[in-house]
Amino acid sequence: MPNRPVLDFWYEFASPYSCLSALRIEKLAEEADVALRWRPFLLGPIFAAQGWNSSPFAIYPNKGRYMWRDTARRGRRLGIEMLKPENFPQNSLAAARLALAGREEGWTPAFSRAVFRAQFCEGRNIADEVVLGAALKQAGGEPGAAIPLSRSEEVKGRLRAEIEYARSIGIFGAPFFVTGDGEPFWGDDRLEEALGWARDGR
Repeated sequence: MPNRPVLDFWYEFASPYSCLSALRIEKLAEEADVALRWRPFLLGPIFAAQGWNSSPFAIYPNKGRYMWRDTARRGRRLGIEMLKPENFPQNSLAAARLALAGREEGWTPAFSRAVFRAQFCEGRNIADEVVLGAALKQAGGEPGAAIPLSRSEEVKGRLRAEIEYARSIGIFGAPFFVTGDGEPFWGDDRLEEALGWARDGR
């Protein structure tokens, strides 16, 4: 459908709430007849501009404890067993570059879901090339080609541009959803509302 509404799905691989959205968004978007644009990016530079050197869930212990309890609770309702990896937040740079490298071949959504499951359902380290390679294979990508491509200046520049664009439109957290008419929605609990707005507008 040429006029099918589009929703931009901005996500950060180190974000547990992004994980919850990534593992359920495609079914909901299909039901709403909304096309998705998967937009991986990094929150680190955006947080740094606010004076934070880490995730607010790591900086503020009470907020972090609540987040893990909340994501576990939301996950159980969705049939997803969420767990806290040994290191949090994890370095998501390589994963984000790989996800961007897969856009043309179409395996970015499947790769992203596999990375999220590895980290927040299995407790794996997503900075580990072995973990990323396994996620690539699950998604139908070829690690021998995708990993070198993700290290290219072209893909590095693409990620920097995505981060700068996210900053320019006011994105400050993840997941973040932006409809075709520019309406912003922040948080996994706003996913359904974002899809409804994308489909029906104001």
